[in-house]
Amino acid sequence: MDEEWRRLIRTSVTTAEELSKHLDVNVEDVARVVSEYPMRISDYYMKLAKEIGDPILRQAVPTLSELEDTTNDDDPLNEDGNMPVPNLTHRYPDRALLLVTNQCPMYCRFCTRKRKVGKSGVTRTTIQQGIDYIAAHPEIRDVILSGGDPLMLSDDMICDIIARLRAIPHLMIIRIGTKVPCTLPQRITPQLVRRLKKYHPLYINTHFNHPAEVTKEAKRALTRLVNAGIPVGNQAVLLKGVNDDAVVLKELFMKLLAARVRPYYLYQADLVKGTEHFRTKVEKLLELYKAVRGKISGLAIPTFVLDAPGGGGKIPLLPNYVEDWNEKEIVLRSPKGFLCRYNEIQESPLAEELVGVDAG
Repeated sequence: MDEEWRRLIRTSVTTAEELSKHLDVNVEDVARVVSEYPMRISDYYMKLAKEIGDPILRQAVPTLSELEDTTNDDDPLNEDGNMPVPNLTHRYPDRALLLVTNQCPMYCRFCTRKRKVGKSGVTRTTIQQGIDYIAAHPEIRDVILSGGDPLMLSDDMICDIIARLRAIPHLMIIRIGTKVPCTLPQRITPQLVRRLKKYHPLYINTHFNHPAEVTKEAKRALTRLVNAGIPVGNQAVLLKGVNDDAVVLKELFMKLLAARVRPYYLYQADLVKGTEHFRTKVEKLLELYKAVRGKISGLAIPTFVLDAPGGGGKIPLLPNYVEDWNEKEIVLRSPKGFLCRYNEIQESPLAEELVGVDAG
């Protein structure tokens, strides 16, 4: 069973000719895109699709739209500009992002790191440089392993990296960002989970965008992680034609919650070159928040965020329910649409006088 995930990687669709055996596509067009942005689709993920252009295949199949985008940047979040050493981004004071591979079980067509994934650039040397940098900066308390997908590495290499990080005294939290539970759940083997649980506190953020991805195989993988004491959160991206619909999002969030996965973030799509066809208006994100808030459990609702261009960081985008605010009250409009008034606390004259009294 441990080798099943490796077989699925070996037999994945990576060329236009292979893709044409599964789908009716223009081989020349796909080949043009793949020459710039690599493709990998496993047999497991391909079988989740129902027809060409459906929400599953839209995330996986290259289209000419990727080459026609002249609006956006290769690195809109300025990750490379915040790299003190290769493949380590240190943007927030207490956190660092360490890239440990450029390989993924599937190359998502909307990926923030289209400029990197499927290509070279991450080595054992750069990984060690990143670990050395973290060790030399005691303000870093939290490290996110990312890529690519860290779980594409062997069990030994993953655990070696985590063990070296865990040996750093000031480092409290280690997180793994991985889409494996969604696109290659067979990778979450009992052996891997047994080894990972030795390095608590360890957290995993995964990435499901559509309820059709929450399969029995995916739920089995998630159950193994959670039962090992590894909290799992989900970071989804709002994608046109995939999940820009309140019914779809509500089903996704509730399915994840039922699998003991906490919906963590819903991102507005980044301004990445080659992904303009996936973007929605920010207004749509806010509209969807209003559509799900109050309709499903608050536990199932992620923070709706925009990752600011230029490295400004994640900015929560929430609808403003405040209609009026004065000294006496706050007037709010509820998710159901009616107005409610909340009285502000009124300081008494006596309380104000007592503030200046010397208790000694």
